[in-house]
Amino acid sequence: MDRIIFIVCDGLADRPIKELQGKTPLEGAKKTNLDSLAQRGIVGLVHTIDRGVRPGSDVAHLALFGYNPKVYYTGRGIFEAIGIGMDLRPGDIALRGNFATIDKKHKIIDRRAGRIDNTEELVAALNKINKIEGIKCLFKKGTGHRVGVILRGSGLSAKVSDVDPHIVGRNVSLSKPLEKDKKSAFTATIINQLTQKTHEILSAHKFNTKRIKSNLKPANILLTRGASKAMHILSFKERYDLKALCIAGAGLYKGIARALGMDIIEVAGATGKPDSDISKKIQKAIQMLPKYDFIFIHIKGADSLAEDGDFLGKKKFIEKIDAALKPLTRLEDTLIVLTADHTTSSTLRLHTADPVPVLISGYDIHTDDVLSFTEHDAYKGRLGHLRGLDLMPTILDYLGRAPLYGA
Repeated sequence: MDRIIFIVCDGLADRPIKELQGKTPLEGAKKTNLDSLAQRGIVGLVHTIDRGVRPGSDVAHLALFGYNPKVYYTGRGIFEAIGIGMDLRPGDIALRGNFATIDKKHKIIDRRAGRIDNTEELVAALNKINKIEGIKCLFKKGTGHRVGVILRGSGLSAKVSDVDPHIVGRNVSLSKPLEKDKKSAFTATIINQLTQKTHEILSAHKFNTKRIKSNLKPANILLTRGASKAMHILSFKERYDLKALCIAGAGLYKGIARALGMDIIEVAGATGKPDSDISKKIQKAIQMLPKYDFIFIHIKGADSLAEDGDFLGKKKFIEKIDAALKPLTRLEDTLIVLTADHTTSSTLRLHTADPVPVLISGYDIHTDDVLSFTEHDAYKGRLGHLRGLDLMPTILDYLGRAPLYGA
């Protein structure tokens, strides 16, 4: 085997759910192809960061690709911005924005404004802000409710806290400097002014007036988080001597891939949402195998459904993933790796620190006795219990590419 298809099913793992007779959506789903891949390979568990640490998707992906987040992570905003094609310049500060719904007392009703999608008019309105105290403000639509934000000008710092408190029912937070310096204090001031301006503009926008009349949640504020700046990262090719390709729908994952020097290819129907055409992603990956050593496929929907508490929808989506994977069960010269970036609890509606199952499948791999790819069965697998940073070295070993330690 000299090729790798590396699939990350965002938020795939879950916790047992009473309404599913104590099973997780993965355990309750019909998944012939996932089980087949597990049976022809080895299975285990991964804490993508570490035990007891609830991973964000950004740091989890860095770790799974073998890049220590403690070294390479400056914040999520940079990945979101470059992932949707924003032009970053030296000194820019990038943030991730969510269109959200708040009440008159600035309490958060919905961090995603009902998972609003058609936000082009709102983004255009925000771009009229132009400058705050000499700092240029740039906005670009991301996937669904997401927005890329860039602050451009002198005297800025990424060392500021989030405006988004990440929890529904809390009030919008004030951005605060995380270091005792003028740049951090100035940047926090700019972000707080920006937040207020977005609320004023969006609350008065006719688009939101129509949403309210239609009993839809208005997108009446932009919540920002993940302030970050660009930094040099050794490319995937330089690090592993693997030519890599990314197939994803959502901007964050394209951004991470682009930061690591992977090529990006657009696939029709890859939306980064539960309606994404997974089959076309798999077909495109197989088509591109002769040109690439490593193909990363990101599949988002399970995470979004779990965050909405829709465990039945998540179970159905996992079955959709399984059906799309059938062509991979026939590949004989390609290593298939499939895992998740984190567990997303459909009951808690948030990421948890629970480990996620992982499979490495190929025709010349020692197998184990695991017959079904689930959270419960994975702990019995031959791979054992890994950290995210352990996964790439393990993959390289199966390819015969691991460096020799010693003579």
